[in-house]
Amino acid sequence: QVQLVESGGGLVQAGGSLRLSCAASGRTFSSYAMAWFRQAPGKEREIVAAISGGGSNTYYADFVKGRFTISRDNAKNTVYLQMNSLKPEDTAVYYCAATMSLTGWESTGVYDYWGQGTQVTVSS
Repeated sequence: QVQLVESGGGLVQAGGSLRLSCAASGRTFSSYAMAWFRQAPGKEREIVAAISGGGSNTYYADFVKGRFTISRDNAKNTVYLQMNSLKPEDTAVYYCAATMSLTGWESTGVYDYWGQGTQVTVSS
């Protein structure tokens, strides 16, 4: 029903910035809350940020507050993650996900659709 494709990952030095994009298919994009998760080698997938369907409600993991910003453009069926002041520990594969749930955004279990991921590498 929904296809998600991430882009914008790459290699950046510590302190630098990247903007990730997630393009979604379908006619009901605004009905879905969207989120970014990340997974480093040997570690569990963890929530980074989430945003409600209308874009007015957001959630951020403690370790990215003040550095990352999630946003969406429903006219373009796209969600973004602006990442500033990047640290080596931000290195991971970043995944876009979609859910119709209004709660439980921290959990991978509430998401119905996932993208393929995009690699972010931050060098020291």
